[in-house]
Amino acid sequence: MNKYKLVTGFIFIIIFSSLNAQPPEGLKWTRDGNGYFTTEGGEIIKNELPSLAKIVIVPKALLKPKNDTASLSIRNFFFSGDDKKILIYTNSKKVWRDDTRGDYWLLNLADNSLRQIGKTRPRSSLMFAKFSPDGKKVAYVSEYNIYLEDIASSKVTPLTTGGTRKLINGTFDWVYEEEFGCRDGFRWSPDSKKIAYWQINASKVKSYLMLNTTDSIYPFSVPVEYPTAGEAPSPYKIGIVDIATTKTNWMAIPTDPVLQSYVPRMEWAGNSNQLILQHLNRKQNVCNLLLSDAVTGKSTSIYHETETAWIDEASSLADKFWLNGGKEFLWTSDKDGWRHLYRIGIDGKGEKLITKGSYDMMSVFAINEERGYVYFYATPDNATQRYLYRTKLDGTGYAERVSPANQNGTHTYTVSPTGRFAQHTFSNYYTPPSREWVTLPDHKTFNGDNTNNAVAKADKSKSNVEFFKVKTAEGVEMDAWMVKPNNFDATKKYPVVFYVYTEPAGQNAKDQYGAGNNFMYKGSMANDGYIYITVDNRGTPAPKGREWRKSIYRKIGQLNIRDQALAAKEILKWPYVDTSRVAVWGWSGGGSATLGLMFQYPEIYKTGIAIAAVGNQLTYDNIYQERYMGLPQENREDFVKGSPITYAKNLKGHLLYVHGTGDDNVHYNNAEQLINELIANGKQFQLMSYPNRTHGISEGKGTTAHLQQLYTDYLRMYCPPGGR
Repeated sequence: MNKYKLVTGFIFIIIFSSLNAQPPEGLKWTRDGNGYFTTEGGEIIKNELPSLAKIVIVPKALLKPKNDTASLSIRNFFFSGDDKKILIYTNSKKVWRDDTRGDYWLLNLADNSLRQIGKTRPRSSLMFAKFSPDGKKVAYVSEYNIYLEDIASSKVTPLTTGGTRKLINGTFDWVYEEEFGCRDGFRWSPDSKKIAYWQINASKVKSYLMLNTTDSIYPFSVPVEYPTAGEAPSPYKIGIVDIATTKTNWMAIPTDPVLQSYVPRMEWAGNSNQLILQHLNRKQNVCNLLLSDAVTGKSTSIYHETETAWIDEASSLADKFWLNGGKEFLWTSDKDGWRHLYRIGIDGKGEKLITKGSYDMMSVFAINEERGYVYFYATPDNATQRYLYRTKLDGTGYAERVSPANQNGTHTYTVSPTGRFAQHTFSNYYTPPSREWVTLPDHKTFNGDNTNNAVAKADKSKSNVEFFKVKTAEGVEMDAWMVKPNNFDATKKYPVVFYVYTEPAGQNAKDQYGAGNNFMYKGSMANDGYIYITVDNRGTPAPKGREWRKSIYRKIGQLNIRDQALAAKEILKWPYVDTSRVAVWGWSGGGSATLGLMFQYPEIYKTGIAIAAVGNQLTYDNIYQERYMGLPQENREDFVKGSPITYAKNLKGHLLYVHGTGDDNVHYNNAEQLINELIANGKQFQLMSYPNRTHGISEGKGTTAHLQQLYTDYLRMYCPPGGR
């Protein structure tokens, strides 16, 4: 019996979306699900479905502050619960990765009045402003404290005090943001009477001092609280502040006083009396879901899980988490060997497997509790693709494919709150992206049959991208893609360039449009005569089961490097590959892999370009590195064996190393430690430092073009293109 059936029947999907994120994420639906909002020409537009008619909800003229000549530039906007008021987010500033700090203005649609929220606070200092559920107040973070502003009286009340760069209320330090995706650090209670929030105490976390040598005559340091592997994380507290009294009640959450622990997720548990928390130990291999009482602060574990490797942070504890009026919840675990959904009672009992089968549930997409289905992304037969599936919430069914049978590739859906409409996007490596609106359950388009038209027009034979599998001498089979040169001649030998990432944070071999494109190369690699290849080794997050994904535990820099090298050895057996012209390149974790391959397998890789690489794993942040490698206090030898710097003495080929001196993610000391080791061993190489550039090396006039030209020239010089 085929367990993966195509769905053609009725679909009714309920999906929730958070409107608290800055900058905007996804579609901003109308409350009734029959339309969505956009900003066009400085105005807020309502787009009705299915007619796609546009209605101006907020004309530009309403967004011009008194005595100003220009209207506000909208970065994001948020409606109150009754849709009568709107918060306008503007003048945004970047905080590490995203522009989550700016100004907020309140537009009252009843009288069209416009006034600034937090106007006594410093310019562009407000973060995550949001209405109380009753629409009477606005809360926000400014300079590490949480403030409350009464809409009727404009009275501002500080809900926390004493916040500093080292004592953070309502938002997070660098490492929580980077590795857990934590930014917005406070939550209104459903009854609008309380706010739950994180407090992060970074007072004992050492600062990495980035040196800015470009913005003044005298250089100055830029400190970043950055706990490296082996350093204890910042202690946290979860507090609930009473709006009426401004008194905070702290939740009692068990933690190791020395090693510490993490709470990456926290929400109200569907009521105003309890919080639900995900609690992880320092090594991130023991997880407890805790219910914390808002009055007593007592925390009770309702679910416990342990792992020999690591447990990922939950995607959310809200929205698609609760079932049966809050009496049950859905939980994701790969404890049976596959990433699956489980249905569990709030008392921790009655656990039931929902997504049955030998496949990974990639992520929950939506829940239709009324019809008894959960919708999720999966790809049981091809780990390079993604489809929408559904199965029964009671655990009696098997995965049924919802995505059309004739559209093989990568699908994305965004569904309205009522489940009636969905924005559907699709592409594969030879079909350009198409976007269309469809109705559900019939999956019929109402703005043109864009995807089917794109599929019909696509000509697979005209693409020089090929997906293939490579099996190593150790029996490991890996997905890969390859771009052959235009006018390929199998009687000639061509240079091969490998693009790598290799770590648990990224998968390269995906069947989507753009596969095979090298964004760093100026020109066409295919026209110039290169074979361009990527291979996804064990440990990358391909949906191939727990063993595939977690076999890399404590082996980053070893297992991934060996898989890549053994795959390359198989590829170099091809008669049209020139083994004297083999290059490898990557960025960040891919830069680390490039160094590892150049140093550990110098007989294979003759040219390498490593950008923003971790040269010494002991320099990288604790949440990421300890999650996948353990604690240096317990297994330091694994960190040493996995670090490229350990093998730098083996370099034989041509190496270009590139790093930004202002990189707050992979710090520049990685470059200088590596440089010292290469010098000590008499190894010649080329170095390009980009002054004061961050991890993306994009700031400053001409930077991207300069880096691309540098990359291209180096590759052409030391790994010349063309068939021979």
